[in-house]
Amino acid sequence: MFTGIVSDIGTIESLDQRGDLRVRISCGYAMDGVDLGASIACSGICLTVVEKGPDWFAVDVSSETLSCTAQGQFTAGRRLNLERALKVGEELGGHIVTGHVDGIGAVVSSTAAGDSQQVVIRVSKDLAPYIAAKGSITVDGVSLTVNAVSDDEEGALFTLNIIPHTGQVTTLGELEAGRAVNLEIDILARYLARMEKVRSLG
Repeated sequence: MFTGIVSDIGTIESLDQRGDLRVRISCGYAMDGVDLGASIACSGICLTVVEKGPDWFAVDVSSETLSCTAQGQFTAGRRLNLERALKVGEELGGHIVTGHVDGIGAVVSSTAAGDSQQVVIRVSKDLAPYIAAKGSITVDGVSLTVNAVSDDEEGALFTLNIIPHTGQVTTLGELEAGRAVNLEIDILARYLARMEKVRSLG
């Protein structure tokens, strides 16, 4: 379980295609305090630490995960938003995040809005019903509030405001048109949709 509050930015150092893709990520965490088998969210993807060193860790990424996440996510030199799993008693600063990607969004535009950055992202029809103005969404592992949503025949466009601090401490300051991003919808929206579906069948 995570909160969508990024605590470090890691960089992919190397990739090794075995049965799965072994990805080595440099980081600023004190890795002597991170156990093998621990979960770390990497740009919104919950992955398991399988190797580690003083300033790096490695994860195995399955073909299933690769097929469900943003294209280009796992390339050498790519920067990733990192968050360690939430511990009991810690502050829930963002919202409840599972680290399971629900779909891929495409950045339509990223423009200056005062000191902030206004980002517009397109989603497909299957994700559109779960996104609501003033609701929460996780973009590349970052908990954000949706400013506005507009539906169309292809799905929906939603708008985010990236404040300077968020742009500096996450990779969201790098967003530009055409970039694919990992999206996780609010877990409450997921359960409400399931309840409505079951109710309609009854």
